[in-house]
Amino acid sequence: MAGFGRIAVTAERLRVLVAAPDPTVLAGCYDGVSARLVEQAGFHAAHMSGFAVAGSLLGRPDVGLLTMTEMADAASRIARVLSIPLLADADTGYGNALNVVRTVEAYIAGGVAGMHLEDQQMPKRCGHLAGKTVIPADEMAGKLRAAIDTRDAVGTDIVIIARTDARAIEGLDAALERARRYRDAGADLLFVEALQSPAEVEAVAETFHDIPLVFNASEARPPEFTLDQLGEMGFAVVLAPITTLLSATKAMQDSLTDLHELGFRSDRLATMTSYDDFLHLVGIDEIDEQEQRYS
Repeated sequence: MAGFGRIAVTAERLRVLVAAPDPTVLAGCYDGVSARLVEQAGFHAAHMSGFAVAGSLLGRPDVGLLTMTEMADAASRIARVLSIPLLADADTGYGNALNVVRTVEAYIAGGVAGMHLEDQQMPKRCGHLAGKTVIPADEMAGKLRAAIDTRDAVGTDIVIIARTDARAIEGLDAALERARRYRDAGADLLFVEALQSPAEVEAVAETFHDIPLVFNASEARPPEFTLDQLGEMGFAVVLAPITTLLSATKAMQDSLTDLHELGFRSDRLATMTSYDDFLHLVGIDEIDEQEQRYS
């Protein structure tokens, strides 16, 4: 597993961001281009979600169809083009505690700075879809311990986030109790997914003062708090996991509809990134320099 030096640096930088007094927004990415755009926009860290990878890679919804190797490969490709930390969705860990061990090893090898594991039963579903089920809290705590032990054995400081999807299945109180269990198992941050109201967001914040929290600002359920308010409540990480995916989808729909209905028009170029700008985005200058150096 090469590149541990870089992993250590990005994991440390992610921990510094988590410990900062203000919350850090992690914009979502799902491939090399979207990752470069996130960094170009000035974000200090990026996030890769299973929803975005399932949609972009498979053209399918986030319903547990992705394999561990597909997600680890996607994370590795993204991390390779970033100089900022990448937090990656690791879904359920793709099996039991032993599968979690392999997942953590693969994500570390790919250069991921942090990962979140959830307590859904396989096959999992997007946290905002109906039909989810969850595993026993004891089993999830064991999976978290496996993740932490693997991280420590490898010798990196990758951030381990525990996510619970129990709110929609067992209610808020049960979700809070699960989060307590996961905190006690050693998770670095807690992520209570798919909260149903501002009051529930406040309840999570009031329950956990001793551990940083993650808030999902997904367009599936737009947030009702400002970034400053979330920071005051104790949310250290705010995810915008699918903004890039939904924005790109709309832009492509509009451009393709225009092309189909009106044909080729030079004025359409004004609505696009230029050919030259795209080449610069994906590193043509670096490639040219390398070709000159080694020719």
